[in-house]
Amino acid sequence: MDKKNIKKVVLAYSGGLDTSIIIPWLKENYNNCEVIAVSGNVGQASELEGLEEKAIKTGASKIYIEDLTKEFLEDYVFPCVQAGAVYEEYLLGTAFARPPIAKRIAEIAIAEGADAICHGCTGKGNDQVRFELAIKAYAPDMPIIAPWREWDIKSREEEIAYAEAHNVPLKINRETNYSKDKNIWHLSHEGLDLEDPMNEPLYNKEGFLEMGVSPEMAPDKPTYVTIHFEKGIPTAIDGVEMGAVELVTKLNELGGANGIGLLDIVENRLVGMKCRGVYETPGGAILYKAHNVLETICLDKETAHYKALVAQKLAELVYNAQWYTPLVKAILAFVKSTQETVTGDVKLKLYKGNMINAGVCSPFSLYDPEIATFDEDEVYNQADSAGFINLYGLPIKVMAKMKEKNGLEK
Repeated sequence: MDKKNIKKVVLAYSGGLDTSIIIPWLKENYNNCEVIAVSGNVGQASELEGLEEKAIKTGASKIYIEDLTKEFLEDYVFPCVQAGAVYEEYLLGTAFARPPIAKRIAEIAIAEGADAICHGCTGKGNDQVRFELAIKAYAPDMPIIAPWREWDIKSREEEIAYAEAHNVPLKINRETNYSKDKNIWHLSHEGLDLEDPMNEPLYNKEGFLEMGVSPEMAPDKPTYVTIHFEKGIPTAIDGVEMGAVELVTKLNELGGANGIGLLDIVENRLVGMKCRGVYETPGGAILYKAHNVLETICLDKETAHYKALVAQKLAELVYNAQWYTPLVKAILAFVKSTQETVTGDVKLKLYKGNMINAGVCSPFSLYDPEIATFDEDEVYNQADSAGFINLYGLPIKVMAKMKEKNGLEK
């Protein structure tokens, strides 16, 4: 990529520390190029406030703020809830969000006739891969600028110093400089004291948690919630039908108030290192739990067990930036086929960080109380089990007799 040919750049813009200083940096290092900022709204709420004014003031020629929240949930999150895709306990909040944002950025870059796309992802993280692979899927020939792989800045401290020197307004300071990523599905925290896994997260410190409270601070009285699913997709809470955005927002409120969805893990990043992250996913945790409970009565054993294997693979693919690939498309098609009868209601009790099953029903339930009962029944002949056990255990019996015949240890 020849810098002198770069006259217009589309920047993936969040208004956070990295992308805030990239606008003046691009102008300094790429011939005072035009910078068009693009922000993908995936439900990060207050983080969007003042974004347009800030982008223009720091040198952008214009800004697109694209509302992708509904698409994000319906096309990326919910299919993975149906699958039960979880990566090392992590509910994939950031990994879900990057593909739709990068896709829209690529579309705008093409429409604007941009010479390059720029992002603020570090060279240590997963997001650089997620952004760039998604861009390659929709703008395969578009040059990509990644300042963290070019500039002399080596730390977030130096970023703050650069921002102060260039009069770039920031919402953070050196004491509250956690690396965060927020959307309607989750909030992640990394850096500072969290870099030492011996340090307990400051859950009860004012301002640390943003989507809820710690279990200790949650009410002493439980909250009950009933979620309705249609073919594996959540459609109602407590009998009230809701769209995806309203439904997740409501569950975030209920879960957050009860200390639900906190996760502290050291995960295996795509780029080869281990990284400690603290996640808030209150509504998402409730949905994964409720969907799993419903599947226990709606899926047959073989499908459920095989689907669990597929879910693990899908989680790895999503985490590892492979969303726009034939394998993900094929897996999601399989998952969708398993959800034809995953319809019904799940009642959960939320109490101080716990999600406790409180009832489940479905018109397609495979659970038959008359067969499962310990009391007398008319449909199950217990004597039938003798022949089943003899056949099922025949290989073990044959092996034991062979060992006995040859004096081998059993």
